[in-house]
Amino acid sequence: MSFKRKDPPTKSLGDAKKPKKNADLTSFFGPPKVTPAGGGKAVSLTNGAAAAVDEPPPLKFDKEKWVAGLSDEQRKLLKLEIDTLDPSWLAALKEEIVTPGFLDLKRFMQKEIDSKQKIFPPLEEVYSWSRHCPLHKVRVVILGQDPYHGQGQAHGLCFSVRPPTPAPPSLKNIYIALKKEYPSFSPPPKNGGLLTPWADQGVLLLNTCLTVRSGQANSHQNHGWEKFTQKVIDTVVKVRTRGVVFLAWGSPAQKRCEKISGARHLVLKSVHPSPLSAHKGFFDCGHFTKTNEWLESRYGKEGIIDWNLNNQHPIKAPETQDPVKVTETQKKDPEEDGPVTVLAEKEEFKDDDDEDAIAAIEEIAKAEAEDQKKD
Repeated sequence: MSFKRKDPPTKSLGDAKKPKKNADLTSFFGPPKVTPAGGGKAVSLTNGAAAAVDEPPPLKFDKEKWVAGLSDEQRKLLKLEIDTLDPSWLAALKEEIVTPGFLDLKRFMQKEIDSKQKIFPPLEEVYSWSRHCPLHKVRVVILGQDPYHGQGQAHGLCFSVRPPTPAPPSLKNIYIALKKEYPSFSPPPKNGGLLTPWADQGVLLLNTCLTVRSGQANSHQNHGWEKFTQKVIDTVVKVRTRGVVFLAWGSPAQKRCEKISGARHLVLKSVHPSPLSAHKGFFDCGHFTKTNEWLESRYGKEGIIDWNLNNQHPIKAPETQDPVKVTETQKKDPEEDGPVTVLAEKEEFKDDDDEDAIAAIEEIAKAEAEDQKKD
């Protein structure tokens, strides 16, 4: 079953092995190998489609040389980024992650780990969005807010949850909107919510804040993630010159896109799919068909997104690497061309996704209770 648009639009819309969880920062998987997709050759997609989209190759980047140039403290603090951030993103963000602000963020994260705080998503999955969707393949960006803060929910892609966790309420509303646009659409079996088929096709599923304490919504806000993820968005705007569709659902996501202007990219705005706001227009926004119409005008028929979620093709886990050596002393120690967005020191976010987390936990508990009755 395919949810691609069959006929071209009549007019352009251009103006329109498993790692340990929460372990020390020195025991993560290494990055996967990324094969450059360039020269106009077809790019293999995980759902069986191919897109001749003239993708530029990833930036030339000597990772080993770059790592060798870091200080011992930087290598310690940036172990997670070195090991798990996709090379295409690391090449583009290497200057950002050595800024004082980002290093302070990593010191904060290390204090959380040292104090035995449980963090979601599991640390090795914080950057899974980058490995599913390398920079040179991004064609759509969907922006979320805070990661889900319940057990077995967040895995590094906004709105997405791994089986057997049921789809949270916001994701169910996304399914309803998809069904209205594509009547043949059916949600994944067993009320699933894994969105990796989208990410593997070039849909960047990015949360504004990339980590959270277990059971404490927004607990990692205003520590530096917001500036970093804004840099991710600005990098997409600058590098993906052929055009990207940004789906900005809710006012926080729209603030992230307010500097994107001109005809190069398309920003589609709507209310958040949360049950608190979806009835105010989300179900009829038509964003999925509008996205594909615009992508077809830029990339051709093979460049659009198949919104089908029943063909799951998770990517391989990164290869393991030897941990960066840390000295005993450290063990004891705790101008660009693209758009630049200046963030306020504090930013208010509505707790739309909290409803998702609570509802998902309640559904799991209810299912377990029913199973116990049957037993």
